[in-house]
Amino acid sequence: MERVIELEIGGMTCAACANRIEKKLNRIDGVTATVNYATEKARATVPAALGAADLIAVVEKTGYTAAEPMPEPAETAAAPGRDTLRDRLLISAALSVPVIVLAMVPAWQFDYWQWLSLTLAAPVVVYGGWPFHRSAFVNLRHGAATMDTLVSMGTLAAFGWSVWALFLGDAGMPGMTHPFSLTARQGDAIYLEAAAGVTTFLLAGRYLEARAKRHAGDALRSLLELGAKHVTVVENGIERVVPAGDLTPGALFLVRPGEKVATDGVVEEGASALDVSLLTGESVPVEVRPGDPVTGATINAGGRLLVRATRVGADTQLAQMARLVEEAQNGKAAVQRLADRVSGVFVPIVIALALGTLGYWLGTGGGATNAFTAAVAVLIIACPCALGLATPTALLVGTGRGAQMGILIRGVEALESTRKVDTIVLDKTGTVTTGQMSVSSVVPATAAGTSEAELLRLAAAVEAASEHPIGRAIAAAVPAPSLPAVQDFRATAGVGVHGMVEGRRIAVAAGAPEGTDDAATWVSVSADGQVLGWIALADSVRPTSKAAVAALRRLGLTPMLVTGDSPAVAAHVAAEVGITEVEAGVLPSGKVDVVKQLQARGRSVAMVGDGVNDAAALAQADLGLAMGAGTDVAIQASDLTLVRGDLTAAVDAVRLSRRTLGIIRGNLFWAFAYNVAGLPLAAAGLLNPMIAGGAMAFSSVFVVLNSLRLRSFRAAERLNA
Repeated sequence: MERVIELEIGGMTCAACANRIEKKLNRIDGVTATVNYATEKARATVPAALGAADLIAVVEKTGYTAAEPMPEPAETAAAPGRDTLRDRLLISAALSVPVIVLAMVPAWQFDYWQWLSLTLAAPVVVYGGWPFHRSAFVNLRHGAATMDTLVSMGTLAAFGWSVWALFLGDAGMPGMTHPFSLTARQGDAIYLEAAAGVTTFLLAGRYLEARAKRHAGDALRSLLELGAKHVTVVENGIERVVPAGDLTPGALFLVRPGEKVATDGVVEEGASALDVSLLTGESVPVEVRPGDPVTGATINAGGRLLVRATRVGADTQLAQMARLVEEAQNGKAAVQRLADRVSGVFVPIVIALALGTLGYWLGTGGGATNAFTAAVAVLIIACPCALGLATPTALLVGTGRGAQMGILIRGVEALESTRKVDTIVLDKTGTVTTGQMSVSSVVPATAAGTSEAELLRLAAAVEAASEHPIGRAIAAAVPAPSLPAVQDFRATAGVGVHGMVEGRRIAVAAGAPEGTDDAATWVSVSADGQVLGWIALADSVRPTSKAAVAALRRLGLTPMLVTGDSPAVAAHVAAEVGITEVEAGVLPSGKVDVVKQLQARGRSVAMVGDGVNDAAALAQADLGLAMGAGTDVAIQASDLTLVRGDLTAAVDAVRLSRRTLGIIRGNLFWAFAYNVAGLPLAAAGLLNPMIAGGAMAFSSVFVVLNSLRLRSFRAAERLNA
């Protein structure tokens, strides 16, 4: 039996670190692990015989820290690290500015200015650069090289060369200028401004990166913090306030106006409107009454409710949403897996390239100064940070934004599927329609002389005792206080119901008048054998379905309606929402066949459904989208879950997924292009090491900021898209 273990990883500084830890964990028999550099977490599927301590030991032997996640909010543990980094950055910046100014502005250089630069630069290289040096040393002990190896080698080489030139060369003599100034003459060059400047730039990049990564995970943190902290429990008529975590299934709790529903449950008493926007993104309140389910973290916007808890803790819908989002954020796109493999061998290649650059310049008579400058620039500009951040940061923001809109993205594979799909199969009931039958028309028989209201009242009185969906729909059409009592109620499967109402035997059974609309479901109502009239019922189309179908077409998808209903009903609904391809009378197993047939014709198929009978088709489809109001089976079989029970959510899901995938690809292109363009320039001696450090730091920040653009993604219905 297998189980999943999650760990928080410390000490990672680039994608190569994550890749190295991942390899070590996957070498353990029976372990399948993924390490996410952006979230600083590892997720591993392990045999029952292994525990978290076994994985932690492997991570620590690799040179990093690991621990099981703490229950406290992430910000509690994260803040000290960011503060330390900020302090280190501020001190380094204050010391580096005069060093850089003195080196780059010859007019401000005075006798022995180089020695002041050394005094200011030394703390920056040692104290400011300590995180890089320490990480490089730890990895060196384990025979590994990472981004910090490049940074440490580059800055220490620049600083060491400068110290040698000052003490053993003639760089410390009065009148000597910097090799990059316009008045550079002979003598030994110093690179103190490069050593200090690169360290400061990289510290600034890492600090901005940490802040941006923090913002990238804001949506998930806000989702986790939505739940109520305390709840009023009712036991034997006595109310008492307890922590929400103490609730157990079956407990009764009170929800007053303005309070959050503490956990998932069913309304026992009261009626109200619930604000569900925090979970679904839907602004319209949802009316609830006794017997209706409610979801934890929704807000009671109306009356007093007494709720019986059904699911608590990790089993609630909110917890499941958070778990799905977090699992999705641990995924990797195929192109990101390629990037991870590249970053794993990138650092040794760069070191070799830097040595080759040094040898080339020395061998061709370019001089020690030019050779050293080019080699240091190669070391610094090649750090593969952006490669490791490209996918995780976009996933953090994209999946978090989706959760805010009621869209749960299961993983990167789902994003990649949205790009390819060209056909979307829509289940009718509960997807295109509301899934709830309602009375659409009442037709009294002319000979009976019964009014519409009386006909409906008598039928509702009998059906009030029925559990059939049609019966419940008829009963719901008449206020309960207006219904007379029914006696001797009987129901015959496949036939109908009958009972004694006000001294007459009222029967409700299948039947329709002549010339009726075949798109509705009809029943006949009779009293003591005489037909009083007929009632039509229909599953109404959702108000947004027509606009959603049009939006799907604009996304390049061909919609198809697949339903088990009659051809007449299916054709009616399809015409109302603008669908031309229809498959009616399809059995549950037949939906899978429809998807397979479309795939056999070369189509890439998305499937939207909500019931148990849709689960197989959702799993078969290239992209499965489960309506959140549907069954757990359907949700588990899908790639995307639409918590907002509305077809426009499918439009938003496809748009957001494609946008997120586009951001990922853009990030990876930038990360690769930056290195491809920067390395030749550095090797050719065209980049100052300090400029190379600034460019490298900017590349990582750019990738994260580019991902943060997903936070502004808006829903289709508000854009009329």
